[in-house]
Parts: sequence; structure tokens; C-alpha cells
Amino acid sequence: MILVKPDKIADYTARGWWGTQTLWDLFCINLRVRPGAEAVVDAPNRAEFAHGSPRRLSWVQLADEVDRFCLLLLAHQVRRDDVLVMQLPNCVEQFVVYLACARLGIIVTPVPVQYREHELAHILALTKAVAAVTFSRIGKVQGGHAASAMWLGLKASHAALKTVLAWGDDTEAALTEFESGAVDIVAQTHGGVNENDRNRLAQAERDAALTANDVFTICWTSGTEAQAKGVPRSHNEWLVIAPSIIEAAQIPMHARLLNPFPLVNMAGLSTAFTTWLVLGGTVVQHQPFTLPVFLQQLRDEKIDYTVAPPAILNMLLQNEALLTGIDFKRLCRIGSGSAPLSDWMVRGFAERHGVQIVNYFGSNEGAALSGNDIDIPDPALRAQFFPRAGVDGFEWSISTTRKIRTRLVDLQTGEEISVAARPGEIRFAGPTIFSGYFESPALSDRAFDAQGFYKTGDLFEIAGDKLQYYRYVGRSKDLVIRGGVNISSEEIENLLMACPGVREAAVVGVPDDVLGEKVCACVVAADGASVTLDSLKTYLRDEKRIAAYKLPEYLLPLATLPRNPVGKILKRELREQARALATAAPAPPHGLVGRVVERSPA
Repeated sequence: MILVKPDKIADYTARGWWGTQTLWDLFCINLRVRPGAEAVVDAPNRAEFAHGSPRRLSWVQLADEVDRFCLLLLAHQVRRDDVLVMQLPNCVEQFVVYLACARLGIIVTPVPVQYREHELAHILALTKAVAAVTFSRIGKVQGGHAASAMWLGLKASHAALKTVLAWGDDTEAALTEFESGAVDIVAQTHGGVNENDRNRLAQAERDAALTANDVFTICWTSGTEAQAKGVPRSHNEWLVIAPSIIEAAQIPMHARLLNPFPLVNMAGLSTAFTTWLVLGGTVVQHQPFTLPVFLQQLRDEKIDYTVAPPAILNMLLQNEALLTGIDFKRLCRIGSGSAPLSDWMVRGFAERHGVQIVNYFGSNEGAALSGNDIDIPDPALRAQFFPRAGVDGFEWSISTTRKIRTRLVDLQTGEEISVAARPGEIRFAGPTIFSGYFESPALSDRAFDAQGFYKTGDLFEIAGDKLQYYRYVGRSKDLVIRGGVNISSEEIENLLMACPGVREAAVVGVPDDVLGEKVCACVVAADGASVTLDSLKTYLRDEKRIAAYKLPEYLLPLATLPRNPVGKILKRELREQARALATAAPAPPHGLVGRVVERSPA
């Protein structure tokens, strides 16, 4: 399936930005060059979120598992341009699925493990996915989420979904689920691959006739719309983004990469899949986010590069004992982003440990900026500025900056901004940017301006003594960004309006030191009704089946919602009131545990 227009393909190919090499081609090169080298590694605490013991696979071992999984897909008639939904925690099996799909031309749509029937029903309806891949259980095997059972329920109500594939232990409970309709991947792929099988696989590759411009993934992003939007990306669209990571962090060939991001969207895939293939490295998986395990992996796994949220890096620098034993001569660069960086933190890592923090801004749609120590040597500047990439007159170390174009636009007047300290929406064009939302022409039309630039919804301003930098100042879209994941306020508001006892509802973000923001439900109760935080969460979780990370963690009860003269809800006032909840909340226990506070009606 090729979604990019032919003239754009021809242009980017002529410029040398896109090529003919697929992600599967890169895997085959690494397999030939480094067959016995370590390719992918499970987290040591795998038993806490998945079945089985942690595994370490070489390139040749990974290739063998990919062969057997491809044969299973072929046996179930999953073919080129079919859509397969993958719901897996961070584990080595994700690489098996991605590579098998890259080989056979199957479009893989990865979804967060937190997604439940509410989100998944929308994805199945939009993509017409024919297969789903998951684990029998996600979370602790005894008492975790029965993922395969949930998918079987979805299969019964979605005619296009023909096959549910599940890895799982040979437990009685798992076997019962599999006998109900799911296919046990472990049982079905048991044994080696013979010569006839290899011939079948070679023929399947020829039949697929895959190109680098075919869609590889459909990832999901939340904006101001009530439902997630599918972002298709081709092999070329993934590969062109890799220099934004590799060159910005100067990651060496065959590097060992620690991945603490969910391997389902731009943040995880660009580092732990595309970059991994380009470098022929090793990915050490981490299921987000367990700090003691993360630190153990940094010490034990000889890591060359990783990423971490700003709040985690701040906390580590404030507790130097936690960093003992980490080889910072090897781990000399760490990526961060999704929230403003502290210049104290960026400077502290450089001065105390010789570690340069790389500042990233990016989106699933392919908008990306990278600030490193080459382009912005001063840590204080790097914490708040990005290179003004894609603008004539400025040269930067990262090759991607010479392939994209950016502009700032005043949202009130539509004028392009070229002066300092005037906020505007940053917009991108170029080979990193997606071609449009999947099966959503109206959303796609609204996503691009008349000049063909993608409208990010993020506000920046021009800065620097030579007007050479961009500085992030906020966002124009109504989002809560929790742990780097976008949550649509409109989606949660629409669901809350159907909750018993709720007359009006609005959703805003409450600042959080660790996650950036948490969801606050601002609610006007119906006459005589009693609404509590627990009742809202129970309704959303049990009745609407939404992902757990979208559940409100604060409740702001109100007599009325503040509105302007034309009836628009004043979100700024709600954010100011909600902000006070964070300071009123008791400090959470050590770790990533949220605060929950309710306030009396105004």
C-alpha cells in the first residue's frame, strides 16, 4: 500500500532523501554481517508484566523466530497490505512481529498495552484489521490483564478480524482461551524451518514485491479530536528520521541501546527499531517505567545510549548515589524531551559526569527538532532552545535539518513570523512528514496549510542573538500530555458527559513533577447528584473501557464552568484552579505513583 503521491516520491528520491532499501533489507544485511551478535534483550523483570523468562536473541536466533512467525501468518492467510494489530509490552517478540510484517508487506498497527475495548473498537473499525497479535496475559501472569480473551471478544463483534494470535505459558487458563479461538503462537511455531518452508518464504517475499514506499506502520496519536488518529509511515519515512537520532547523539555503529519508551510510536520506534537497524546494534528492552530496573540495566548491559524524561534525569542528579556504577565514558549522551528541560540538569550532567543531554521535540507525524552539544554547546541554551532547522541562512550538524522546511505562523493573522519573541505555530514540510491520517481525508485536509506544511499545534518563538533558535512556549491544541503521551481532552469530556450524575464536564492538565501533567476532571454535578473521583474512574474504566492512563487523577468539583460571553469554556481559568490541586496533594510514595485530590465545589 503506497499512500504518498508519486510526484513527492519522485522528488525525494531524486534528491537522495528516499531510496529503495526496506527495513527488512537492513535486517538481512545485519544478519549476514553479525549473525552471532546480540540483537535484542528482554528486561530482567519480564515476569512482572509478561509470561516467561527474559530472553536474549542473536541476529540469527531472531531471524529463526521471524521465519516461523512468517509461516504462521501465511498459514492464516495474512498477506501484503493486510492490517495486523499488535498489542504487546516491550519484549523481544515485538521485533519478531515488526520484522515479519516488514518482510511480507503486512501493515502493522501497534497499540499501547493500556488500550481497551473503547480505543481498540475504533482502530478495528477504521483499519479493517484482519489479525491481532498479543500475549495471553499482560501484567503479572496470575491476575494480569487477559489480553487474548479481550481480543476474542473484539473478534466476535468485528467481522474483518479473522485471527487472534497469542503468546502464552502452557497453563490451563491459557489453553482454555486458545481453545476458544485464539491461536497459541508458541505451539504453532514449535520446531525448526525446513527447506520447503524456506522456499515458501522466499516465494512469499517475491509475491509481496515490497517497495520502500509501501506503508510499514500505522501508529496512533491523540489530538484535539475525540478519537485517536492513525499515522501511516512507509519504510522510507521511517529511515529518513533516523539521522535525527543517530547524528544528534553521535551514536556509534553496533551501539547498545536501552529503550524505556513503549515500542508503539515515534519516540520508541525511531530509536529502538529504525536506529537499531541502521546501526546494526543491540536493543535492551525496558517496560516503562521501573527506576531500579532501569538503573540496573544501565550498569549491567554496557549501554551506549538511552533516553529518559526530564523529571527522571532531575531526580537522578539530585541523588548522585543512584548513578554509582554507571559507565559514563560509554554512556556519554542521553536523550530527553516531552517537557521543558532544566538548565541546571543539562549543565550538571555535563560538568559532573561528562554526559551531554540531547533535547528532542517530535511527533508521530514526523515533525522533529534535535538540540545537541555540537549545535548548542551551552547547556543553559540547549535546555530551552532548538536549532531553527529548515530555514535558509542557518547550518546545523544534523543532516535532517537540510531536508526539511519549517515556518512559524501567527494563528490570529495567518502571517509568517520572522522576528524574535512573537509566538506562533511551528509548521513542517519535507520527507520526514507523513502524508495524511489513515482513512481520514477531512482530518488530513485540516492538518496541512495551503503551502503544504503540517500544522503541529505547538507554539514556538524565534530566539537567539542571530535569530538562530526556536524556543517552545506552549501548545495551541487542547491536550493533556501525560508521560509524553497525548490525551485528547475532548475524548474524555465526551465520555464524562454520559456519566451518571454529571451535568457538565471539562478536562485540563495538572502539572506533575514526574509525568509532566495528569488528567483533571472539572465537573458540575447534576442537581442532587454526588460525583466522586472514584465514581468517575469506575465508570470510565468499567463501562467505557478506556485506557488506564486516561483516567482522571484529580477532580475539581464546580458549581458552574467558567465561560466567555459567547459560551466558550475558559480552560485557562480551569487550569489555574486545577494547578492548586497539585500543591494541596500529599507527596506520593517513592516511585511513579500519582496524587489524587478532590476539592469542594466553588
